[in-house]
Amino acid sequence: MIILENMTDLIVPTGHLEKIANYLTEKDVELILCDNEFIQFLNGIHRRKNDPTDVLSFPIRGNRTHEPAGSIVISMDKVKEKAIELEHTEQDELTLLFIHGLLHLLGYDHETDDGEMRELEEKLIWRFDLPKSLIVRTEGS
Repeated sequence: MIILENMTDLIVPTGHLEKIANYLTEKDVELILCDNEFIQFLNGIHRRKNDPTDVLSFPIRGNRTHEPAGSIVISMDKVKEKAIELEHTEQDELTLLFIHGLLHLLGYDHETDDGEMRELEEKLIWRFDLPKSLIVRTEGS
């Protein structure tokens, strides 16, 4: 189940995100939608980078059955910017960032693996019938 905290004025349907989350994990996932200012604040604290980013993941590293997988924070300002830049919908961009963040919660890391995370992102794009143009987006992740 997705536990949504929407810090924006945008109405964001999460049904399709729920399907993806349920496909990958039985654990709950907190999804926080925010603006660039808030994600920049978090990025500064947790990654020592004083810039806004698109998505951050905060996994809970426990083995308790009913413990959530963790939290995904997504900047809706970045979602809007990238959707315009890459010529797809905001919903598509949000979905891709959610997939990316969720895979990080589940232990994948594109910075240290041998392409497993990107490969799984591509499979999920196909599995959930997302625009294939998003595959190009994952190559830069």
